[in-house]
Amino acid sequence: MKEKTTSMKKKRLFYLFAGLMAVFLIGAGVYINSLLPIITGYAAKNLCSNVFVSGRQPEDIQAVDLNFSFIKFTKSKIDDNDKSVTSRFLWGKARAVYRDGFGATLVRDVPEDILRKEVYAVDTDPGYRQDTTMWPLGDLVPGSVPAGVSIDMLSEIADKLINKGEYRGIPFAFMVLYRGVPVAEAYKSGLDKNTRFLSWSMAKSFTNAQIGILVRMGRMNVSDPAGIGEWQKDERSKITINDLLQMQSGLKWNEDYGSRSDVNLMLFDHGDMSTFAASKPLEYTPGTHWYYSSGTANILSQLVREEFDSDTSCYAFTQDQLFEKIGITDAVFEVDASGDFVGSSYLYATARDYARFGLLYLNDGIFNGERILPEGWVDYTRTPAPGSNGKYGALFWLNKDGSYPSAPDDMFSCQGHDGQMIFIIPSRDLVVVVLGFSHKPDNDLESDRLLKDILQTVKQ
Repeated sequence: MKEKTTSMKKKRLFYLFAGLMAVFLIGAGVYINSLLPIITGYAAKNLCSNVFVSGRQPEDIQAVDLNFSFIKFTKSKIDDNDKSVTSRFLWGKARAVYRDGFGATLVRDVPEDILRKEVYAVDTDPGYRQDTTMWPLGDLVPGSVPAGVSIDMLSEIADKLINKGEYRGIPFAFMVLYRGVPVAEAYKSGLDKNTRFLSWSMAKSFTNAQIGILVRMGRMNVSDPAGIGEWQKDERSKITINDLLQMQSGLKWNEDYGSRSDVNLMLFDHGDMSTFAASKPLEYTPGTHWYYSSGTANILSQLVREEFDSDTSCYAFTQDQLFEKIGITDAVFEVDASGDFVGSSYLYATARDYARFGLLYLNDGIFNGERILPEGWVDYTRTPAPGSNGKYGALFWLNKDGSYPSAPDDMFSCQGHDGQMIFIIPSRDLVVVVLGFSHKPDNDLESDRLLKDILQTVKQ
């Protein structure tokens, strides 16, 4: 009898354990399944852009950009004929397609054949040739260097950064402007001045410029309500364009890049990113709470698009009134499947292009003698958002909170995921561009130490 009781207990324990394991496995399967669109979408989109927009080698992209977390286990097929990438992981699959002018787009919500029918009809001839035009509009750099800077020290810093890895991270490109003139420029082997680099969130600052130009033209007012149709039924109707620019919309949002968060779902599982972001409920009274949100940048991209009667007019506006005015002739500002600029994340441009953009803001919105941004716009951009404790303005990061203790507090910057940075330092007449990959927390670029060393090369 005792042996029978013991046997029954063992069976019950076995069934209990088996049940718990089944629940665990089902739960794990459900969770993994929810991550598959993000995992495969990230791989397909980034590989497609870096191959067909940047012109980088697939092996390098997979060894560096895609070599982390579940992403490194994806299997991708690159089709050079139709310029597409299909990525798989377990039972999940995602596909991205390259289209001239539009860049790479994840096939989400909109059928691929519809995407491929769209034509980028913008005239991309800037009216000048960069190889015969003087800097900053062109690539003919002055032969003389401004007084007050040590070229030898900057060359040593560039070597330490790019070739020796002494500032950590995996730097791709480095450029310094002093008094508007290039005084340092270096690239990782295989990359050069013609390589287009991913902006990640530096694209937000370009969205700031788009809106600034529309303000200059009298077509936008940052104090006006955003006017999203869906918001008119509730308190979201009080969200202004300024609230969005300063990341104080009050919309509920999760910017965690390591999970099934709002930002990952938006970028890798939705074809209409601005609509996804705008659908979020209100969590705080607009204008009272600061929270960094890529979603708000894409809502702003929708507002920019709505200012035009056609997509071609919208794309031409950015090309004609921003890019070509500041010497950017072959950048690709990618769009999502709905046709909106991905103003939060997806701009591809050269290191020189990013330096030119920094120069525009260093010179108070004037470039090559022409006012591009309205008077006072850069001051507005550098005004701290009330809830940010001095670290954020209008789609630009600030240094009022001392985030970079080695740099002056008047420094402001464009910053992107994985270590993309444009530092603008008015008091020292400097623009510093650093592009690369710094995904691992234990190998982040030591940007403050880099800035400290650069600042020592120029006289105060």
